[in-house]
Parts: sequence; structure tokens; C-alpha cells
Amino acid sequence: MSNTEQHQPNRLIHETSPYLQQHAYNPVDWYPWGEEALQRARQEDKPILLSIGYSACHWCHVMAHESFEDPDTAQVMNELFVNIKVDREERPDLDKIYQFSHQLLTQRGGGWPLTMILMPQDQTPFFAGTYFPNQARHGMPPFTDILRRVAAYYQQRPDDLDKQNASLRDILEQVSQPEGDAQASLDPSPLDQSRHQLAQSYDGLYGGFGDAPKFPHPTNIERLLRHWHATAAAGSADLKALDMARTTLACMAQGGIYDQLGGGFCRYSVDQEWMIPHFEKMLYDNGPLLSLYAQAWQATGEPLFQRIAAETGEWVMREMQAPEGGYYSSLDADSEGEEGKFYVWSAEEVKDALAPDEYQVFGRVYRLLKKDGTPAHANFEGRWNLHTDQPLGEVAKQLSLSETQAQELLNSARQTLFRLREQRVRPGRDEKILTAWNGLMIKGMAVAGRVLQREDFIDSASRALDFIRQTLWYTEAGRDGRLLVTCRDGKAHLIAYLDDYAFLLDGILELLQ
Repeated sequence: MSNTEQHQPNRLIHETSPYLQQHAYNPVDWYPWGEEALQRARQEDKPILLSIGYSACHWCHVMAHESFEDPDTAQVMNELFVNIKVDREERPDLDKIYQFSHQLLTQRGGGWPLTMILMPQDQTPFFAGTYFPNQARHGMPPFTDILRRVAAYYQQRPDDLDKQNASLRDILEQVSQPEGDAQASLDPSPLDQSRHQLAQSYDGLYGGFGDAPKFPHPTNIERLLRHWHATAAAGSADLKALDMARTTLACMAQGGIYDQLGGGFCRYSVDQEWMIPHFEKMLYDNGPLLSLYAQAWQATGEPLFQRIAAETGEWVMREMQAPEGGYYSSLDADSEGEEGKFYVWSAEEVKDALAPDEYQVFGRVYRLLKKDGTPAHANFEGRWNLHTDQPLGEVAKQLSLSETQAQELLNSARQTLFRLREQRVRPGRDEKILTAWNGLMIKGMAVAGRVLQREDFIDSASRALDFIRQTLWYTEAGRDGRLLVTCRDGKAHLIAYLDDYAFLLDGILELLQ
């Protein structure tokens, strides 16, 4: 960062998280979450400013550049608060608590960066938000104005805060109590109800569930596939469930949320059509989606699903697997300070790189050209994020080509542009290795390896599991056999959560098959 020459490192310099280390040279006096910071807040009677984010988060970077790297903003933060930075991927427990608290306090959904102000005595949150601009913008005052007002409220209105905090703690305690009857018998009604609810939120035009922004929701699609399979086995196949899953998977695969040159899925689409993504790529999305596309090909025989599974698995091995075997966490949305710059194209770049016949096929398939061959309008800030527009068969007819000829030209064009793109400045990569997310990808690679008969995928999953066993699984004498959460540069720490055990077990069971 630009401020590395101006400031001594703060306590985050000793952390393993790349996200925390990105803030190690901020002028903010950051602490990691721990007793040192909590004790200082209690002793000095200062509220805690808790900022939660992750490495691939675009708006986390924006707020960091605008506010956390700014000496004047940092001075206000350091004077009025004890400041704690948390990587939500390392501490999903804290993120879950404070995201839910944000929802209670603001009556709207949260997100990242998550900005919370906590009581120093017991870390109860009393102010919540996400991104705040450094200047008055988006209908919000400057971040420093908000901080001064919150700090003044803490000093001047303790009785009001006590009442609010008591109500919030009551709600948190109520929702943390387990519900259910241990004697109740299980029946399929919840599964049938979920199938009905998914149908109600289903987008029949573009696939997926709900309105923009649209997320892949792989668990929803898996539920539909399982529902179809169960009903088919019972002799009354729910073809609508299969159609919802198939249409959603096809629309995502043909959309801009999928990397049409390099494989792998971005985190979500900002529009209803899956055209423009938020460009970060997360391991936890791509593991389940890899499983789904392989299983969807197994269920339907559609070549598109086979290709997407193969390309996604190849991307994982090429870009997301460490030499030691574990899988990295994510790729940033930004490169060279611009979101999506690594992935988008101008029509001139594409035209100059390809032979004329390749450009005619590629341009029509990926919406750079209209059906008549005239230029189309760019879809991302004057440039193109690749998004399938026309089926290859239709393009072949327009150009008087056989579909085989058109496919060969399209494949050649994609390979040329991929090689050209590899010369660009790459997005940042979060190289911490998380046990839970590795479990998801181990399962994805194992399923795809079995279904596609790809021994290299299975070998990749086995290498990742070997890494976890050697690095994140206590086996030394005197250790208690417990799993750890995260590892980077050979340093593993944090006792594992339920997600780590559950996802890793799921991956191991798939690999055993």
C-alpha cells in the first residue's frame, strides 16, 4: 500500500490473514480480535470500533483507501475508539453474531465491510453500518462526522444505551436457544415446503431465485436436483424441479458471472440476467458449483454442464491450488485499482487479437456483434464482460458454417484471448488456506473427478486433504487431535468451528467413494 513508507506497522503485521496484513501499515492503531484489545477498551472506557471484511471484497478496499489510509481519519479513530480488524473468513463466528446484530439495529441486511461500534464492557453493539464514505456522499455524512457523533452519544447517553443493549441481548439470547422436539418424528414435509418456496421465488426468464443482485445459491439448486431424483425414483418425477435447476445452471454458465475464458464463477451478479458480476471469485462458491455441474451433466447429459465442470476444475488446479496441496481462498475483484479490469475487453482488443473469421463467430456468440455483424453496445463501463448472447448453432447458420467449423473457430478464439489475458496484471489472491472451504472444494473435485472420469481432479482433492492432515490437523505428540481453521506460510491457528468439521467430513466421504 502507498502508506507503507509513512507509517510503522501496527499489530496486524503479525497476523497470517492477507486481509489483516493489508491494513498493517494503516495509520489506524488496529488490533486483531483478542484480549489485549478488549482489555484496553475496558481500562480506558473507550467504545470498540470493529471492522469486518475480507481480502476479495471491493468495497472493503474502497473504504480502506478512503478512510483507513487517511491520517486525519485515523487520528479520529485512534482518539475516540479502540480499533479492531477481523477477517470474516477466519472468524465466521464473530461475523455471524455482528451481521445479525446489524440486521436488528438497522432493520436491513448487512454486508462487508461491516462497521460496528461495541460497548467496551461486554462487546454489545450499539451502532451498526457497512461502508461509509470519507466525504458526504450517497446521502451519508463523512465517516469522521459519524464517528464523532457516536462517541459523543456513548459519553452523554449511557442510560439510553443500557436500555437498547439490554433489549438487543434479550433478542440474541432468544435466537441462540435451540428449538425443536427431540421426540418428534421426521417426515418429508419440510423438503416439500422448500420445493414450494423455491418455486415462488424462481425467475422463470433468467433462472435463479429472487431479484438482482442474484447469487448462485448452489444449495437451492442441489435441493431441486435431489427433489427431482427422489420423486423420479418414486415413480412421479417432478420435472418442474429439474427444469428450475437446469435453467438456472444454464443461464449462469452462459452469463457473465461465469469466466467465459478461464473458468470459475464470480460471487454474484449485479443484474437479473447474470451479465455483470461482482468480479471476486470465492472458493466456497466454486466448490459446490463444481459438484452441481458435474451432477447436472450426469442427470441430463447436456454437454454445456460437462464443459463448465471441466473448465472450473481446471481453473481450480491452475490458479487456486498451492504447491503444497491446499486450496487458496479467493481472487480479488480488482486489479490495478479497477474492478473487473483483468476480465473485461474492448471490441478493438478482441478484433485485433483474432483472425476475421474467428472474430465474426466470437463476437456474435459473446454479444460484441449483433446478428447482422454490426457492433453492439458495450455492457460494462464502455467495455465488454463476456456474456453468451446467441447459441453457436444460430451463429453458424448466419455465417454459412457447419457447427463443427464454428466450434473450432470459437475454441481457437477463446484460447487466443485467454493467452493474451494471462499477460495482464492479475487480481490479488488471498493465499490463506481455510479448512472449511477446502472441504467444500475437496468434495467438488472428488465428485467431478468421479463423474467426469478425471483422475487429475481426484489427485488434486487428495493432495488438498493430505495438506490439511499434515498442517491443520493436530497429530504431534502432546496435541489433542483437534482441527484448526486457517493456515498461511506454514503457520496454522484458531481452533476449528463446526463448519470446518462438517465440510471436511463431507469432502472426505466423497473422496472415499
